Amino acid sequence: MTTKKKANLRKREEKPEPRPHERNPGIPLNMDVINAIRVNRSAVERRAATLGKRRSVKKQWQAAWLLRAASCIDLTTLAGDDTPGNVLRLCAKARQPVRQDLLDSLGAGKLNLRVGAVCVYHNLVEVAVSGLKGTDIPVAAVSTGFPDGQISLENKLHQIQASVKAGASEIDIVISRSHVLTGNWKALYDEVSAYRKACGEAHIKTILATGQLATLTNVAKASQVCMMAGADFIKTSTGKESVNATLPVSLVMVRAIREYYERTGYKVGFKPAGGIRKAKQALEWLILMKEELDPEWLSPALFRFGASGLLGDIERQLEHYVTGRYSASYRHPMG
Repeated sequence: MTTKKKANLRKREEKPEPRPHERNPGIPLNMDVINAIRVNRSAVERRAATLGKRRSVKKQWQAAWLLRAASCIDLTTLAGDDTPGNVLRLCAKARQPVRQDLLDSLGAGKLNLRVGAVCVYHNLVEVAVSGLKGTDIPVAAVSTGFPDGQISLENKLHQIQASVKAGASEIDIVISRSHVLTGNWKALYDEVSAYRKACGEAHIKTILATGQLATLTNVAKASQVCMMAGADFIKTSTGKESVNATLPVSLVMVRAIREYYERTGYKVGFKPAGGIRKAKQALEWLILMKEELDPEWLSPALFRFGASGLLGDIERQLEHYVTGRYSASYRHPMG
């Protein structure tokens, strides 16, 4: 056996045992890992450009993938004019994301299709909880001074605790971008660790706001630090930045998840958010997850879309598959 083969065998033997469905508890901050991270932007962009071209999903397989995409949506309303009525209508859509007649025609009438979660501002958490009563659909709340995060740590922790107390079982937090831009990885680690502790049993999704992090290397380092600090999900964007979820950024984050899993055995979820409005885009992200990770990541437990308009286009594409005709968007209202 060659020296190289022996080294590869030893590496496989040292790989941690997988921990299926066990929540990521976090690990001590490892600056050797962080300092070694480098990202080749041109290579990432070339790889990302192939995702929608090398795979073609058509006919019944496309319909099945779109149903899977619908089940992974965090159905979201984060507008200044949100009202309890809007949220209750959104919850009704979450219960029945695709019209029953379409599901019956697809042979999926007994699928009990639901979205991944409903995501709202803190003041509407209790409304969403009441609207989803009797289901297992979780309520996610955005927190920590969303979307900019420019409030004190004390206020951020208070927001998290208040949302959990109101019934949110998932908390989408925003990191302090300044820690990334100044390379203060210890401060970022401590911050996310504090958020994780404040969440308690509620799962924490860390929003990196990748459009504001300057480089893909920063994105990769921030992803690793957040996972080391105990993040259950890493998320691209708030949806409020000028640049939100892109395939190159997502590829970097997904590979960071893979590296963390190979190093620790813990599975962390991924959530692209902002700008994903078309069913064709959803397929590209599903292909990304399947090719770069594993089919197990194609489930709401480990993958979510942060979107509101995406579901309407998915439903429209499913109707086209069933009837052969494209329908007007108003036939598929959000609520």
